[in-house]
Amino acid sequence: MSYLNELIERYPELNSCMTDIEQAFQCIYECYKNGGKLLIAGNGGSASDSEHIVGELMKSFVLPRKLDNDLRNKLIDNDPVLGSELADKLQGALPAIALVDHVALSTAYLNDVDPLLGFAQQVNGYGQPGDVFLGITTSGNSKNVLYANVVAKAKGLKTIALTGKDGGKIKDMADISIIVPENETYKIQERHLPIYHCLCLMLEESFFQV
Repeated sequence: MSYLNELIERYPELNSCMTDIEQAFQCIYECYKNGGKLLIAGNGGSASDSEHIVGELMKSFVLPRKLDNDLRNKLIDNDPVLGSELADKLQGALPAIALVDHVALSTAYLNDVDPLLGFAQQVNGYGQPGDVFLGITTSGNSKNVLYANVVAKAKGLKTIALTGKDGGKIKDMADISIIVPENETYKIQERHLPIYHCLCLMLEESFFQV
């Protein structure tokens, strides 16, 4: 857990979150180990954080992620020229979907059904038992994230909340709640980033360490 120890050394105030961060890591690790995926949602700056997390998980973060030889050989067998290039340039990925990214779907659902249920609808469509839903809400009370958390639990997903202040409503709804000890939105967001970077580093090390 060297990344987690380094996180606490750099941000001593996050020591109160250490156990919850470790539990969140174990939850996502088990999900990936069993072939699941991570669904992430948040609003505003937390929407950007959702996309940021996907970027760290779906490609190399700090470690090389060479494809396994079986896939490399299948690519080359399928097309010796294009497959060779793919085998050299594709990277191992940890499947993650930011629910904030699908503009046509989200705006259609917003217009046709209910503006607050867009994340919930995507969890309903993408979520499978064994997946994990990560809801990012600085207040813990973002209603569209709460709706998504309810759907996730109903569909057999584990749920993680990344929040602040007193944890809000999501604190008691999620399986794991990481509540940073800050009250102002921008300060909460400033602590969310090193936490999810730490989680991504720990996951990458677990699955791609040579």
